[in-house]
Amino acid sequence: MEVLLANPRGFCAGVDRAIEIVERALELFGAPVYVRNEVVHNRFVVDRLIAMGAVFVKDLDEVPDHSTVIFSAHGVSRAVREQGQDRGLKVLDATCPLVTKIHREVARYCRKGKDVVLIGHAGHPEVEGTLGQWSRDSATGNEIYLVQSMSEVAHLQINQPDNLAYVTQTTLSVDETRDMIDALKERFPAISGPRREDICYATQNRQDAVKSMARDVDLILVVGSANSSNSNQLRETAEKEGVRSFLIDGADDIDPEWLQEVDHVGVTAGASAPEILVAGVIKHLQELGVLSVREMGGEAESMEFALPRELRIRTSA
Repeated sequence: MEVLLANPRGFCAGVDRAIEIVERALELFGAPVYVRNEVVHNRFVVDRLIAMGAVFVKDLDEVPDHSTVIFSAHGVSRAVREQGQDRGLKVLDATCPLVTKIHREVARYCRKGKDVVLIGHAGHPEVEGTLGQWSRDSATGNEIYLVQSMSEVAHLQINQPDNLAYVTQTTLSVDETRDMIDALKERFPAISGPRREDICYATQNRQDAVKSMARDVDLILVVGSANSSNSNQLRETAEKEGVRSFLIDGADDIDPEWLQEVDHVGVTAGASAPEILVAGVIKHLQELGVLSVREMGGEAESMEFALPRELRIRTSA
């Protein structure tokens, strides 16, 4: 067997930043540091941060007064931010800057009195945070609508069809949202939307790499946790390309039967999965009979996001 490694794969700039914020906060302020929701959706990463002293909570009510709390990479609603201020909590924001950009767009559309359509997955933390940027006390009575499928777009009833905008969950690729965006534009010709560069570069790049890899492999293993949206989408992308694919947390999840009559195995990782897990998967595959490992050429990623000002000052002092 041969392994073909996707490129790019694994951590994106937003995930790198979020994890570093938790690590530096623990170093500077000591444990415990509280984190609202999983800072990124990966079991290995979360377990490692717990071992370092991070405490993950679902609600700010679980955080003692005047403690340090970190908002996850997926972002939070305005109400959560206000609750943190009212409680006197020391807040560090690990929201991905690409998510923050969408939040600002939604708030701007609200102030202009536009209706907004959000394309995303109900219940996902990023979607909940984006919906929570909407001001319900707007004098114009404008609304925000969540759509998850072509059927929902087809049946969508808008208050202001001629004063309408759309945004998307950042971890949905251009490919995934294209049909819904086209359908929205057909139903509502006046609708406006974000520029292409507002879509998460990492999601698209990793899916493009899987599509390219799918031409040359018999099986694709996606390293990532079950609650990771972008990891699940990588598996779905592979299957749409006609290649069997499995989502695994790590090497221990590999079933040797998957490898029967397989000559070429593709390996990739979601944007919240660390490279150490990929290395473990490769080592295990070699134990199962892989003779060579080859890395694809791919889209180079140089994006970096700055840490919050409080951490930059303390780090440089």
